[in-house]
Formats: sequence, structure tokens, C-alpha cells
Amino acid sequence: MTNETPNKSIFGTENAGTINSLSPGNITSETPNKNISGTENAGSINSLRLEKQISFSKYYSKENLQFEPDISPYSLPLEFSEISNYYDFTQKIPLTNESRDLLYKNGFVVIENSAIENLPGAGNTRVNDAYRDLKVADVPIFITSDSLLHLYHIQFDETLKRVESEEFYDELWKLDKALLEASIEDYDSASGREKEAARRNVAYFAVALRLLEPESYQIGKSRELSGEIALFNSQDAKKYSVEVPSFVKSDVEAELHLIEAREGGVSPIFMYVEDYSQYTPRGHYTHSEKLKNYFKAMMWHGRISMLLQPDMISADDPEKEAKIQTIQALLISDHFARDKDLRDRWDKIYEVTAFYVGFSDDLGPYEYAKALDTVFGGNRYGVGFDNESLAELKSELERYENPKIYGGTGEIIPTGSETEYETLETTKGFRFMGQRYTPDSHILQTLNPPALNIMNLLGSERAKEHLKNLNISENEGYKNRHQSLENEFGAFDEEDWNKNLYWAQLYALKPLLVSYPEGYPTFMQTGAWEDKQLNTALASWTELRHDTILYAKQAYFTGAFYNLEEKPVEGYVEPVPEFYARMLALTKMAHSGLAEMEVLDEQSDKDFTTLENTLEKLLEISIKELENKELTDEEYEFIRNFAQNISPMLENVDIKSQMSTMVADVYTGPGGSVLEEGTGKLDLMVVAYKQPDGRIVLGAGPVMSYYEFWQSSGERLTDEEWREMLNNNPPERPEWVSSFRG
Repeated sequence: MTNETPNKSIFGTENAGTINSLSPGNITSETPNKNISGTENAGSINSLRLEKQISFSKYYSKENLQFEPDISPYSLPLEFSEISNYYDFTQKIPLTNESRDLLYKNGFVVIENSAIENLPGAGNTRVNDAYRDLKVADVPIFITSDSLLHLYHIQFDETLKRVESEEFYDELWKLDKALLEASIEDYDSASGREKEAARRNVAYFAVALRLLEPESYQIGKSRELSGEIALFNSQDAKKYSVEVPSFVKSDVEAELHLIEAREGGVSPIFMYVEDYSQYTPRGHYTHSEKLKNYFKAMMWHGRISMLLQPDMISADDPEKEAKIQTIQALLISDHFARDKDLRDRWDKIYEVTAFYVGFSDDLGPYEYAKALDTVFGGNRYGVGFDNESLAELKSELERYENPKIYGGTGEIIPTGSETEYETLETTKGFRFMGQRYTPDSHILQTLNPPALNIMNLLGSERAKEHLKNLNISENEGYKNRHQSLENEFGAFDEEDWNKNLYWAQLYALKPLLVSYPEGYPTFMQTGAWEDKQLNTALASWTELRHDTILYAKQAYFTGAFYNLEEKPVEGYVEPVPEFYARMLALTKMAHSGLAEMEVLDEQSDKDFTTLENTLEKLLEISIKELENKELTDEEYEFIRNFAQNISPMLENVDIKSQMSTMVADVYTGPGGSVLEEGTGKLDLMVVAYKQPDGRIVLGAGPVMSYYEFWQSSGERLTDEEWREMLNNNPPERPEWVSSFRG
């Protein structure tokens, strides 16, 4: 509690502080917390959590590179006689006729990893094993950008998973429990519409707590390090237990039934259509029972809206129901404004997840508390929510922006230039911990799938060509919407792109999507290489969506769709310095930001340092390669022992978390279908590169595989189900990968 004089709340109960007392400069006697913007006093209502006001770009700092690429070219198509180690290489990694043809044509080819014969672990899904196997086979190692993206994904996912399991689960439980108790007090004190609003808030927080609460089958001895699903322990079962009040029990049980059924249906508490298939735990949330429960509870807080408008509500009197939902949100926000402990718990979860993914485009407790402050002032004892005051509050709240992404609340209003805005306006309202706006979801909502649209807006001309070949980008409506997005994205500067880790990773992909000029290796100046990098970027984006599937708001459809060698052959680093520089800046951003937020454990701190050192070395080597300088023995040794160099950051990561096979649904389309983005088993890329002595040699390294396909929304895939599908009945790869995959 603060040292401020207690003030009466709306219903006359005592609570610490008022909204006016929460402005900067009026700090409590407690140890100050730093809020998202870095200023002290985490409780300031004036410091609204709006994306346009807050940026984490202060953690991002990238070196400006100066180099002149000067690698001498070779002529395509190649002849096998031009490749110094052709015979030795193909004895270890046999190539089919089709693969050889693509190698000669493009200077590189991607093949199935299982082409490495008689090697332990061949064909597996772990980057470290792939490099180890190549070293064991004495094959020159080609370090790929895919590898670094996958290693970063592991660190990103592991740190998020740890803080969710070890800190956020407990914080969310305490937050929901406190608001449940406060809502019960409201219910006991209120009458009329306020009493019904309080009753529904009791039901709302009771559902969240029941989703967090361990079930009997989830309790046992933990087996997390073995890669199996970790269980709750017996102490957790006692600690996290809730009794649902009798006056909301039937509504809570009905809501829980729909969540477990995971189909579409009308919410018994909120009376609008909700897509309960979204509550299927997936991504890394299948790794433990605690994470499964956290997923469902946070999905509830991220999706369920207390609507301002009646249009989506299915009831005899939608206007009345919308007013009750607005009162619900105001009651929650009033408690939020008066209780610093509530704000601190909410801020801790929101701040860290905003650093990972970004900010919500929905209104939340800070916005509603500010509206209360504007309309009623700080002392609201005895204030009621009559029609006049509600109209004033609604008018104030309508001044805030509409959400940019339609997240599937209620029945879809048919699309059109006029009705798309209407759909977004009717879903405007309060979300306790709203899912986050991401630029890729914005693109998918505006242009619809495929995901090639995202890569096109990130700068891929190759993606643009494929969209044209698919007859997707030719109509005038598409062109107008695309131009609008192009103008929007074109205005972003480096700070805009690095406002959080999600945006910064998309920014790191951009150097992979360009056409490489003279001075770069010959194989990198081909259309096939642009396709390969497009595949890499899409696979990395899929991993990002997989890791953030709980927080990133998913867009919903709104309507439209042979010679002896003179000396040993050395390895090579894919020469993309700007990519390594951005990945290094991104990694340091994650490292320093999480450390400052005090959510980074000792092992994660070491792992980030290992990845930073690796990226620094790759950046240095790649520039030397492009400048056609001979590498030192130490640098060649670094390439040869790449598996050994990266192994420290993987030692404490369970096998399942290292696997390259994962899936994420990213868009909900018409008829209940969902667009799934998947990464499969690691492929192997064989590359013909020039050494400084002028010899053309072959090297190999792992690359990611990418899939895009539609699935029924009632069958949103988990990683485990996706791996079974890959083994038994995999979908087709995109047609355009045939330019480089043999």
C-alpha cells in the first residue's frame, strides 16, 4: 500500500490513492519502479502504454559497416571439372542428376539432409548436429544465415518460456485473484446495472483463475529436462486453488466448457461469438502443464473484449449489454488506478511481453482509467454510471484510435472499403491484456495471404514476382491497398523498425531479401539465391510467429483472396555482413533489455554472450571474404569447429526446443479455415564458392525448410501434431522453391 490518504472508491470501499495522485512527481514511499518509458513511477496514468509514445529502441545500436565487395566471379553454368574438390565431396554427399544440374546452373543447390550417408544423426532437426556431422565427414563447412536465425530463435523462445513459467504465471495468478476479490466486494456493494457488471467481472476473473488452476491429471514429478511434458508439483496444487462463487458458477462452467471444446460459439458471459479454437495450447506452450494453463488464461485476457458498441452482441437488448460491458471495464480500471500493487503486477507482465512482441492496438486499463479521471476527476466516491455519465465516458473513449487488426471478436461484418472500418470500430473496447499489433498481421489483414505479401513489403522483389505469377497482385483494389502499405512502411526509420524485438527481427531479415550486386559471390547474384533467401526469411518469420503465438494478434479474414587439390579446402561463411550486424544489434538489444528488466537468469545471460561473440566473429569474417582477403588459421578453425563453438548455448536447452520442426497458425480465413506456416526438417545446401587462391570449391551447411497450407480452425496444429504430419503426410512445399531445391 502507499502512504497516501486512503480515498473512497465508487462503491464506498477504501483503496489507496486516486488517479490524480498517480502523476509523475507524486511518488509513493515504496521503492520506485521504472515503467516502460524508463521514467520512475510505474503507476502514472498519464504515461499511457501507447505504442506511439513508447519505444525500446534505446537498447538497439548497430555498427555502420564500411566495405567494398570484391570477389572475382565465375561463369555459370559451371562444369564439374572447374570444381577442385568435386570428386571428394560427392563421395561423401552424393548428388542426383537433378541436384547436379541445379548446382551447375546456379552455383548452389539445396538437397535433403539425409543425403549425408552413414553419419550419426543424419537427417535430424538440430543445427548443431548438422554442423557436427559435416565436420565428422570432413566436408567443408558453409555457415548459413539460416543457422544464426535458428540459434537466435532458440534464445528468444527459451528466455520467454522461462520468464512465463517461473515469474508470469504466479504474477498473473495474484493479479487475477486480487481482482476477483475486488469484484466480489463490488458485487456486494452495488445495485442495478453496476451489480450485474460486477457479477460478470467476478465470472471473468474466475474463468481466468480456473484456467490457471492445476487439474489433478496435471500434477506429478517434473520431467522437463527430459523433453517430456513437465507437470505441476504438489505444492503448486495447494498454492493455486480457487473457489468459484456460487452466483457465477454456471456461467464460469459454461465458458470453460466452450474453451475446452475449442470450437466457435457464443460466450455465455459476454454474449458475442468467440473463436474458442484459439485456446488450443500450441507453440512452446505444450512443453509443460503450467505453460498450457498460462496460455489459456492469457489468451482469455488477450481476446475477450468488453465492447463499447452493441453491434457484435447477441442479446435481446444489445445496447443494455454494451453498457454493462463498459461498466465492467470501468470498474476494473478504477481498481487498477487506485492500487499500485495491481499496476505493478500488470506492468511487469506487459512491459516484458511488449519488449518481445510490442503493444496492443486495443484499449486497456490505463486508457479507461484516464477516461474516468477526465470525466469524474480523482475523488469518485458515490459516483454512479447513469446514462449521461456513460455517454460522456463513451465519448471520451471513442477519442482513442480503433484497433488496426480485426482479431475475430463477434460475427464478421462483410468486407468492403466502407465496412472494414466498421468492423474494427464495432470491436473497439477494453481488453485486460490485449494481444499485440504486429506489422505482418496488419499486412495479412490488408492484402490477405499468402505470406509472400509480407516479404514483398519487407523489400523482396522476388516475392513480388511470385505474387504476380500467382495472379494475386494484378487487380486495382490490391494495388491501391499495397501502395498504401508501401507508403506506410517506407516512412519507417531505423528507430521505428527497432521499437521492440519483434519488429527488430523483421528488420534483420531485410538484408537477406535484396538483389546482390557485383563483387558478391556468383551464386548470390542468381534468382535462385533470392528464392533461397526468401525461403530463409519466411522460415525465420514462421519461428517468430511460433514463439509469439500467444501475444501477436492474429488477423481474421474480413472478405477478399574431379581434380586433385593443391591444398586443403577451407570452409566459408555466408557473406551477408549487414544481416550479421543487425542480428548482433538485435541480440544485444534482447540481452540488455531483459537484463535491465531483471528477468534474465545467469544461464541465459551466458547464452546471449555466446551468441553475440559468434555474430561478431561472423561479421568480421564475412567482410574479409567479400574483400577477397585470406582468412587466418584461427578463423578457418572457427568455421570448422562451428558446432563446438555454439554448443555452450544449447547445453541446457531440451531436445524438443532445439528442433527445427514447428508450426504456427497466423490468419483465420473464411469458412473456419486457418493459414498454417510451418518449418520442417533441415535441408542441406551445397554451395560452389571461390577461395582467395581462385579455386572453386564445394561446401555445405544446413538451411531451413518452409511450408504454407490451410487447415480447419478446429484443428489448429501443435508442434507435435505437425511433426507427425511431416512424417506421414507432409503438405507440398511452395512451387517456387524448385528453382534451388533438387
